[in-house]
Amino acid sequence: MFLFRWIRRTITIIIILALVGPTYAIAQVWRAANNPIVRQADVIVVLGAAQLDGKPGEALEARLKEAKRIFDLGYAPQIITVGGGAPGDRTTEGASGKYWLRMNGILANKITAIEVGRDTLQSTEAYTKIMKKRFVSDAIIVTDPYHCKRAMTMANDQGVVSTCSPVQTGPNTLSQSGYKYLIREAAAYLAYITVGRRGINVSDRLPEADILTKVLP
Repeated sequence: MFLFRWIRRTITIIIILALVGPTYAIAQVWRAANNPIVRQADVIVVLGAAQLDGKPGEALEARLKEAKRIFDLGYAPQIITVGGGAPGDRTTEGASGKYWLRMNGILANKITAIEVGRDTLQSTEAYTKIMKKRFVSDAIIVTDPYHCKRAMTMANDQGVVSTCSPVQTGPNTLSQSGYKYLIREAAAYLAYITVGRRGINVSDRLPEADILTKVLP
């Protein structure tokens, strides 16, 4: 009888955790996307997205536009563009982002391109390492709304205080993003806080395309 009660209690706990975990993750991702807080910082960080032979894709261009907007408003004196290239690419997400910003009026000495990182964690580790070398610790991350929570959590875990300024144009704004994007990001966030922090990295890199082609309806 005792064994039966123990098994039943264990199964009940597992079921509750299976329900609570995803619900918590969805709520956290949704709240961060819908209630962004942006404050003065040392640097603006543009997380990478697909580029095509040096030309930013729609998702990356939207992030660059948002970075330029808040830079022009004086929120931070420097911009970091981060992101590597796919095999066979002639350039990188970081380099194409820097070029776009230069062509749109931002001085080259205000921009640092970090040309590594094929997923969010790799990119975060790369730019936070540079920030620490420069003795700066406060960043505004520019990315898609539903990506904000995970990006900020990873930055905070690396010792960088971060806020997020989500894109206001392009295919991945809140009004354009579908529920699949929310669910995907909630799953990725849950994976990170449960196993990712323990050294098991589940890459979020989607091959061959911008995120929107995979997660939007």
